[in-house]
Amino acid sequence: MLNYLPKYFSSKAIYLYLGALIVSNVIFFSNMLSLVWIMFGITEVVGFFYFSNNLTRKWANYSPKFFRKKLFLTAFIIRLGWVVVSFLFYTNMTGQPFEFHAADSKAYHDLAISLVDLINTGNIQSFFDNVKGGYSDMGYPLYLGWQYWLSGSSIIFARIIKALLGAYTCLLLYRLATRSFGEEIGRMASIFCMLMPNMIYYSGLHVKEVEMVFLTVLFVERSDFMIRNKVFDFWNIAPLLALALSLFFFRTVLGATALFSIAVALLLSTERVLNMGKRVVLIILLLIGAVFFVGSKMSIDIEAVWAAKNTNQETSFNWRSTRENGNKFSKYASSSVFIPMILVIPFPTLVEIPNQENMKLIHGGNFVKNILAFFVLFAFYWVLKNSKWRDYMLIGSFTVGYLVVIAMSSFAQSERFHQPAMPFLLIMAAFGLSQVTNKQKIYFKWYMVLLFVAILGWSWFKLAGRDML
Repeated sequence: MLNYLPKYFSSKAIYLYLGALIVSNVIFFSNMLSLVWIMFGITEVVGFFYFSNNLTRKWANYSPKFFRKKLFLTAFIIRLGWVVVSFLFYTNMTGQPFEFHAADSKAYHDLAISLVDLINTGNIQSFFDNVKGGYSDMGYPLYLGWQYWLSGSSIIFARIIKALLGAYTCLLLYRLATRSFGEEIGRMASIFCMLMPNMIYYSGLHVKEVEMVFLTVLFVERSDFMIRNKVFDFWNIAPLLALALSLFFFRTVLGATALFSIAVALLLSTERVLNMGKRVVLIILLLIGAVFFVGSKMSIDIEAVWAAKNTNQETSFNWRSTRENGNKFSKYASSSVFIPMILVIPFPTLVEIPNQENMKLIHGGNFVKNILAFFVLFAFYWVLKNSKWRDYMLIGSFTVGYLVVIAMSSFAQSERFHQPAMPFLLIMAAFGLSQVTNKQKIYFKWYMVLLFVAILGWSWFKLAGRDML
């Protein structure tokens, strides 16, 4: 069993990226990717694969205690470095410390500042009155407002906290993966999390993804602990209820998926994971909770989202196909297109497209995800072939459930909306990698050929759909 990322995979991934970058920019020369985005992409791809190969080997012999310390400190330093670099980069490029086209970031920032004024005047109740029960997206500005109140509305302070939460997420992932798959998988998955560009990127942005991912991983990790622990009581269950509730305040479908995943795990996990006596008690508690949940504002929000899923997706993609700088092919997109590819997409943007600076900046991270998707797919194949899928129901049901919901939404191709599933994809990638043998390496070569074609096709799609060829 592999307990590191072999150079066989890491070097080929780097060469594939460089080859796709060169070929794409030669074929579509008039729309060649700008040098600044190329440098970001190379840093993201080479940085991830080089250090994943190096550190999964080098850190394999560390004691668990020293490994955890090294993991947290390194993850924090990487994220803190990006906080500083991104602050300076965005300020230089846009004139303010926010990303390109930062409508959400600036809205959260302005809302948090207004909340500070309400706190200082003792009028915070008016914030909740204005929300009028629509709490789905209010968790983050409320959290950010209290941070601003403590720090004097410091943007840097808020992002340092993001760096800390991102680093601690790596530790949580290590605990979860180790408990489910063993020490070797836990170390690989957490190193992947530490180095994953898409997991680092949001530490330098003022959106809610870092906090949302942290709460999601904490919920799944604590749920897994409760399910596998032989003794459980109120102090195990109460934090889970609070965490599940908090997820609804960040994204409705995220909270719903979290509850769905724990329900599926309780019903379908094997006796090795959850004995029958404990299963019955937990299911009874879950049903009691469901009684209070049904008819609440949150359940009404979930019903509304589900009822409007098809209409919202169709309307959104039709709008994207007709708007200025939109892609005329977008109207052909649908859940039937996205669901088969949801573990792999989004593909990297390797050509110059107007007003897509954020996508071009993180394109290297998307390529890393494309490569790791091979091992995720192999993990699914392995657990199904060996009838082990019931041993990993919690992680599997959350990941599949959330991504299917995203595939049926208007955000299927949006990298940002894939973030809550990313940590669990990294666990599955580490597990899938550990099961690959020399005989099966040939499939990775075929996957690289398909990915190369898909990336070039994606470049053509983005240009042709805008009449830029």
